[in-house]
Amino acid sequence: MDITSPKILKLKGALFLFLGVLSGALLLFPDYDPRRLVLFAITLWAFCRAYYFCFYVLHHYADPSFRYAGLWSIVQYLFKKRKP
Repeated sequence: MDITSPKILKLKGALFLFLGVLSGALLLFPDYDPRRLVLFAITLWAFCRAYYFCFYVLHHYADPSFRYAGLWSIVQYLFKKRKP
């Protein structure tokens, strides 16, 4: 079942944002250290860039004909042997 209601989609996005802020706060604040904040920011940035690479760069630049169904299909695509 696909969600098509704009209100529910916005609520879903807001919940993801809330979960991210809450989990980040729970990771950082009990034992706050500026280095931990920097490492957390780098980790977040790196995963965002990896996601962008998987779903934009591969599709638009590497192989526009391939349709991805999720991260597992991308892993299979990246490791399958191609004919020269």
